[in-house]
Amino acid sequence: MFKVGEFIYPWGSGHYSRMMRFHEAFLDIMGKEVEFHFASKDHVYQKLIAKFPHKKNQIHNILMPTPIDGKYGPSVFLSMLNFLVPLAGNPPLVSQIADYLREERKLYNKEKFDLVINDGDMGSNILAKNRNIPSLFITNQFRPKLFKSRSYFYPSLYFISKQIAKASKILVADSPPPYTLCEYNLNFTKEVEKKVTYVGHFTKMKPMQDKSLSDLEKLIENSDFGYWMRTGNTSTNNGTGERFEQVFHHDEMKNEKRIISHGRDDSSINCVLDKNKKKFSFSEALERKIEWIQIDVGYLSEREKEKVLNTCKYAVVNGSHTVMGEILGGKSKPIIGIPVYDEHENNIKWAEKKNLGILAKKTQHVLKGIKNIQENYGKFEGSLIDFSKNFVANGAENTANIASLILEEKR
Repeated sequence: MFKVGEFIYPWGSGHYSRMMRFHEAFLDIMGKEVEFHFASKDHVYQKLIAKFPHKKNQIHNILMPTPIDGKYGPSVFLSMLNFLVPLAGNPPLVSQIADYLREERKLYNKEKFDLVINDGDMGSNILAKNRNIPSLFITNQFRPKLFKSRSYFYPSLYFISKQIAKASKILVADSPPPYTLCEYNLNFTKEVEKKVTYVGHFTKMKPMQDKSLSDLEKLIENSDFGYWMRTGNTSTNNGTGERFEQVFHHDEMKNEKRIISHGRDDSSINCVLDKNKKKFSFSEALERKIEWIQIDVGYLSEREKEKVLNTCKYAVVNGSHTVMGEILGGKSKPIIGIPVYDEHENNIKWAEKKNLGILAKKTQHVLKGIKNIQENYGKFEGSLIDFSKNFVANGAENTANIASLILEEKR
């Protein structure tokens, strides 16, 4: 039996969702021939425990260093301060890195992996290379472009890129050029480029099973609305939500229907607002046939998400690579992007250049973007159709095939 390690970086949700889709595809190929071990921390570790309750001894809580949350995404000042001093319950970054690598080293030495797959965890690349274990690094960025005000981050980006380059293969979770959504976040050297494969987006491929419609699905039937997505870790989610609220207070939004997904598994968030901002439950709104203007939902089921994405006119997002791929390529819907990180802005700029969406750094940009999409929908539609035709959605399956071939060669 082969032993495979899956190392998942715990910042945000994209690394976890990507790895779970890979894991499912890999399991379809390898079945019981593989013993899997997972490593992560915080919310990702908890999700793994919940998903695989009978495999707790194969799920490892390793404290991978992550930035310190600020108001809108990671706090640059606090994260830099944490480099040498303890902060917000985190030991100094220097000791965090040493402890994390020590724990991963122990895991490597104990399990003696045949293959490791790393999504965002660079330290695992180093350990794998030192032990001649084949490693796959899944990513959507390598030396991303930064704005001038953040140019002081370039030395750390070069350090990170050196650790990424130690992987046996680098798998870009995107379509090959010229349809690479994360193009502005990729700046490979010629030497590293030899290791790179564009495997495609890790989009969920399995169709939803037929079930009776939920109250939410019934509420949105035959409605023209925008889908506003709050995603990411706590600070990113909160920061995105605050920006949304600033937009909703403007007169232009009085008649603009919207569904807001909060990205939190909390049913107390679920409610419907009418034009007078009176609040109703989903069942009340449906029963009383309320003319709704806003629907807030804590967490959409996979089926509800499908329905919302298929039905919405446009989506407002923060620029997350996974989310943008799903909406632009999977559903052919234009986006309005309100970026939190440089990485997000790069993705949105690329989409704007290809006429797939609009970059909105200010509230007025969002309002103008909605008007632009509503009045010129056909202009976006043509570009979206072309992009969708060339959209590679089966990244999880392609990665699983690469991994299985590596193990076959070890027989």
